[in-house]
Amino acid sequence: MRDRREAFYMAEKNLDWGNIGFAYRVTDQRYVSNYKNGAWDEGGLTADATVCISECAGILQYCQEVFEGLKAYRTEDGSIVTFRPDMNAKRMADSARYLEMPAFPEERFLEAVDMVVKANADWVPPYGSGASLYLRPYMFASGPVIGVKPSDEYQFRLFATPVGPYFKGGAKPTTLCVSKYDRAAPHGTGHIKAGLNYAMSLHAYVDAHAHGFDENMYLDAATRTYIEETGGANFLFVTKDGVLVSPKSDSILPSITRRSLLYIAEHMLGMKTEHRPVKFSELKDFAEAGLCGTAAVISPVGRVVNGDEVIDLPSGREKMGPVLQKLYDTITGIQAGHIEGPEGWIRKIC
Repeated sequence: MRDRREAFYMAEKNLDWGNIGFAYRVTDQRYVSNYKNGAWDEGGLTADATVCISECAGILQYCQEVFEGLKAYRTEDGSIVTFRPDMNAKRMADSARYLEMPAFPEERFLEAVDMVVKANADWVPPYGSGASLYLRPYMFASGPVIGVKPSDEYQFRLFATPVGPYFKGGAKPTTLCVSKYDRAAPHGTGHIKAGLNYAMSLHAYVDAHAHGFDENMYLDAATRTYIEETGGANFLFVTKDGVLVSPKSDSILPSITRRSLLYIAEHMLGMKTEHRPVKFSELKDFAEAGLCGTAAVISPVGRVVNGDEVIDLPSGREKMGPVLQKLYDTITGIQAGHIEGPEGWIRKIC
C-alpha cells in the first residue's frame, strides 16, 4: 500500500503547473519537532503526513495554535529561493509568546524551511508558470489539558504544497462589504497569526459571499470609524496625488507583504508613504485600493458597499490601478530574481 501511495505522489509531480489551482496536495516530506519537559527535541523530516494527538490535546480544547504562510519560488536562473523567511520566523515567535506557547527558535525555523524545500524540490513549480511551493509552518498544543491553562507539550510542523496563482487569469478588482461583525477586539489577538482569529472570520466570510461580495472590510471594534483589514489580508490605499497609505492599528496583523511593499514604494520607487489610522470616511477620496498578503501578493479593490452607500474606486473595476500594478510587478520581480531587492530579502536554498 505504501509503495503504491509513494508511486502516486511521484506521478503527480508531472503536473500541469499552469492549472494546478490553489489547493492542498500531499508532498514527500515535512518537518516535525516536539516540545516536552521544557525543551524542543532535535526534530527532523518525516514522510508521514498524519498528526496523532490526545483527544484532550490543548489545541482541541482551547485552540492554542499559531501558524505562518510563505512561499518558495524557482527563479529565472533555476535557483530555489524564499522571500524574507526570517520575518515569518520572528512573527511566529511573537505570536507563540502571546498565546503562552514556547517560541520555536528562529534559526531552527529557517533550517526547517530549508530542509522541507530541499526535500520537496521536485514539487517547486518551474519559473514562469505563475505557481509556487506554499509553505505552512504551524505549532499547536499537543499535551492533554482539561483545565483552562497553557499546555505543557507542543508540536511544531512545517509542510509544503504546490499552488497555482491565487487569481487564475489575473487579479480582477474585488467588491467588498463593510462587515456588521467585528474581526478583533481592542487589546485582543488581532495582531497575532493564530488560527482562532481566522475561525472568528469564517461566519462573516460566508455571509459576505452569500450576499454576493468577495470579502469583508472590517472596521475597528471600538468605534467602527477606522478601517482595519479583511479576514486574511491588510489594506493598501493610494491617494490621488500618489501617496501609499496603510492603516495602522494594534488589532491589525503585521503583514510581511505589506511592510515589504511600503519599503519598496519609499526606497525603490521614490513614493511617499504613510502608515497611520485611516478613517472609513476617507475611502471615497482614494484613487486606488488593494488587499495584500502572501497568497495573492496584491488584490485590487474596485468597490466597497456600506449598507446603502456604494463607493467605486477611480481606478475602476476592470484591472489593477497603475500604482498598485507597479508595486506588484516590483515585488514579484524581486521574488523571481530579475529585480535586485534589498540585501537579505531573498534566501537562496538550492
